[in-house]
Amino acid sequence: MDLLTTLVDKGLRRELPTREEALAVLATSDDDLLDVVAAAGKVRRHWFGRRVKLNYLVNLKSGLCPEDCSYCSQRLGSTTGILKYTWLKPDEASKAAAAGLAGGAKRVCLVASGRGPTDRDVDRVAGTIKAIKDQNEGVEVCACLGLLSDGQAERLREAGADAYNHNLNTSEATYGGITTTHTYEDRVDTVQKAHAAGLSACSGLIAGMGESDADLVDVVFSLRELDPDSVPVNFLIPVEGTPLAKEWNLTPQRCLRILAMVRFVCPDAEVRIAGGREVHLRSMQPLALNLANSIFLGDYLTTEGQAGQADLDMIADAGFEIEGTDQVTLPEHRAAVRGGCGSHESAGDGCGSHEGGGVCGTAAPAAPTVSEPRTDLVTVRRRGAGTDLAPNA
Repeated sequence: MDLLTTLVDKGLRRELPTREEALAVLATSDDDLLDVVAAAGKVRRHWFGRRVKLNYLVNLKSGLCPEDCSYCSQRLGSTTGILKYTWLKPDEASKAAAAGLAGGAKRVCLVASGRGPTDRDVDRVAGTIKAIKDQNEGVEVCACLGLLSDGQAERLREAGADAYNHNLNTSEATYGGITTTHTYEDRVDTVQKAHAAGLSACSGLIAGMGESDADLVDVVFSLRELDPDSVPVNFLIPVEGTPLAKEWNLTPQRCLRILAMVRFVCPDAEVRIAGGREVHLRSMQPLALNLANSIFLGDYLTTEGQAGQADLDMIADAGFEIEGTDQVTLPEHRAAVRGGCGSHESAGDGCGSHEGGGVCGTAAPAAPTVSEPRTDLVTVRRRGAGTDLAPNA
């Protein structure tokens, strides 16, 4: 039985692949890539059919962050020229959310820069959640506010939040080289707090920061152990003015392999293509819908995405359908565990070296040839939340 047949069988049973199998997916050659996509697509369709869930980001507070995350344009000392503003009022945030919901989004992700919320910040967000839910029946709301203190997850749940996002981003072994102002363990603790409070946990990774295949497998296996309902896969957007601005390590083919590996390791989780898909997948985005069952509509936190209508056209042209508010996202066994909220993240702007043997009888490929940096595809957001211009949705 070859590797892909084994991985499909394991995915349909929710059985964890071995590390060697996960590494082998990342080491496949371009000649085998469509076979890998087809195999992972069988697992995706088994658990999620041909539905695509649309999510919409509202950046409640932009820039001015005391943390030093190397990938982030909102980091301490940033010289990126992004929009900077303090907390949006509830009516402003609700108006911004309405644009995404009108475009077909099912979930609104409320994101705020900073280490973590104060109790007053939680009150602010609670008011925003109420405003959005009062005006939009059936909408799901996910909060992404940084590290949580004791009791804050419970307060967000009481306020009506359905989910909480906090990404692991990279492997424990490499985390200290990316961020020094908090630890990997801090992030794990926040995801566990969300779980314990009854929120649907959302936690993912950033690829393209110079990590090895082993690092990617490590973080995805750690996510499988944490068991979030949603796993956003961000592809680093190297924004000028950040320490990782020169890290252009991804090809469309590598992005597809990463998404396939995540699907095999987390077969029944909502796998979301998050920040950076337009920059790194480019014309291969429709093919990625065979691997992931969720995307962000429109713009990201501080950079622009492709036109919202282009997202909708892409989904339809690829033969997929937009998931409605009356449909439950997660498989029945997951939704039941979450007490129903499973039908209900931050994708940052990149928020978001190869090892392992070959597959299907091929030898491990050489490192991929990365084309010239596509800096032309990175545009700082100047519309939507925090501006007087209409949002992209």
